[in-house]
Amino acid sequence: MALRGLDPHDPSVSALRPPLMACEHCAAIHREVILQPNETAACGRCGALLQRYSRLTPHDWLALTLAALVVFLIANAFPVASVAVQGQVRSATLGQAVILAWQTGHPLVAALCGLVAIVLPGLQILLLLHILVYLCLRRTSVDLISSLRLLGWIRPWSMVPVFVLAVLVALVKLAGLASVELQPGMAGFAILTILITMLGRLTPRLLWRLAERERLVAVYQPAPRPGQALTACHACGQVQPLPGGGHRRCLRCQAALHWRKPDWLARSWALLLTAAILYLPANLLPIMVIDSPLLGNSQHTILGGVIELARLGSWDLALIVFIASFVVPLGKMLALACLLLATQWRWRGNLAARGQLYRVVEFVGQWSMLDVFVVLLLTALAHFSGLMTIEAGVAAGAFGMVVVLTMLSAMAFDPRVGWDYAQPAPLSDPSSPPASSCRDRNRSPGTER
Repeated sequence: MALRGLDPHDPSVSALRPPLMACEHCAAIHREVILQPNETAACGRCGALLQRYSRLTPHDWLALTLAALVVFLIANAFPVASVAVQGQVRSATLGQAVILAWQTGHPLVAALCGLVAIVLPGLQILLLLHILVYLCLRRTSVDLISSLRLLGWIRPWSMVPVFVLAVLVALVKLAGLASVELQPGMAGFAILTILITMLGRLTPRLLWRLAERERLVAVYQPAPRPGQALTACHACGQVQPLPGGGHRRCLRCQAALHWRKPDWLARSWALLLTAAILYLPANLLPIMVIDSPLLGNSQHTILGGVIELARLGSWDLALIVFIASFVVPLGKMLALACLLLATQWRWRGNLAARGQLYRVVEFVGQWSMLDVFVVLLLTALAHFSGLMTIEAGVAAGAFGMVVVLTMLSAMAFDPRVGWDYAQPAPLSDPSSPPASSCRDRNRSPGTER
């Protein structure tokens, strides 16, 4: 079924030629090719990975998604751990931990953790389920486009793996003060981490291609005029000529069409500078406050928590927390600043290396949320009236906002602009892929079939 404004009998809407695709990192245009087992597809211009071969069919992906939904419900229905102190036992589910953080006067921490660990992962699974059911039935849906676009927005914010690591860190911190025991919810989140990681390969771009192969959506074959620029829709990946005038919409999904991200430089700098300002109170103020008649009152900063883990003998977890909560946020801000300055000053060197740095920044962004999850869990599990209570400090909310703002800054940055200054991308349809094909584990041009 063709989508808005596309006639499947139109010569420009054809499956005779492989469709075009554009690299998201340098804007180079490629033609799709069929990959064989163990092959991957990389951009012939910047080397960014485009797609990889997969043996899984839509029915296989649907089975994995159904399994993820069942495990998600189990993980959130049962406690993740229990803590016992002097005969008092305390256990909590993730949802109970979020509610308790809200009730104790930390709505920002509760809202952030609830969104990235419960609401958005659940919504991601439901959207995948909705889309895959229609793919397996080979039927289209009036809200298929909106579901695919929404999936693209929420995927970077699903942080179940970070939460699982935070549970382990929290239990190590409590081990010296109380008796701790893992509960079924932890096993559920561990399995969910594996399933979510596998489903992470099912990107919106891949889902669009699966829909194309099932003839549920049309493939527009652009015929640009001489000198007319080609661009890709950020939502569905459809390559098309960039029309003139103020009203620019994708021919296939009707998303707003831009040559480059609007106001990317100002937005990225504004978000990064705000994150840098909040980074100071996030590290200088206490992130956790312990109140106990037996142990006394104490306040812990992020680095103080790292030192405490090392003192307890958990050097491995101390190193992980130090890297995730101190090195990664600081390194991410410095890396983004370097990328912004290099692009703003139109430096033309090391474009491939800058692209790799940007991909690393995107990958590690969510892991800085580790300490916020740890504080949330400690607040829920170590809440013993008259014996010991742990509450989030002022720095917890500030640190959570640092994570969110740096991720938004990276999303606002447009790595294609640097390539525009140095090596402008071709304006017209390429006659062939720009790099040679490799039939092994090395990279090859084109994309997954």
